[in-house]
Amino acid sequence: MRPEVLRGLTAVADAGLVYDLLVRSDQVPMCERVARRLPGLRLVLDHGGKPPIASGLLDPWREHVTGLAHCQNVAVKLSGLLTEAAPGADATALRPYSDHLVGAFGPDRTMFGSDWPVSTLRAGYARVAQLTTELLGGLSSGERAAVFGATAAAWYGLGPRRRSTSTDQQCG
Repeated sequence: MRPEVLRGLTAVADAGLVYDLLVRSDQVPMCERVARRLPGLRLVLDHGGKPPIASGLLDPWREHVTGLAHCQNVAVKLSGLLTEAAPGADATALRPYSDHLVGAFGPDRTMFGSDWPVSTLRAGYARVAQLTTELLGGLSSGERAAVFGATAAAWYGLGPRRRSTSTDQQCG
């Protein structure tokens, strides 16, 4: 909330860019304060806010994420969950956390992230993608498509670029 940081984040928003939040679970409440202070800034909570999966605790992480999810200018990456879990964790260990993220943000503000190469501490890309597919099994095919690509494309403004024409401004 320092003035110079808020000025920088305002510049990010003014440029139409997205700011990714790589924070610990105890820092999520500060992210909510920033999101509320700068509603024109699109934010993405990376790694689901790093929930304490290895400990099996849901709160206060769940409460913090719920508060942040009320801010419509925030999306979340469903990523990094396996690296927060104990070695050998499976979908059963991850499900309470992934279910809460998808439930709080919805598929239109949830996006898959592989967390590669850090994820290789626990599993390869194929296993991470397979686990995520399993965790999202209760969603419709359209909702899964959103999480696996459409949400990120929309949130980050990715998509087909138009070709420049003679009336477009040129670099110079």
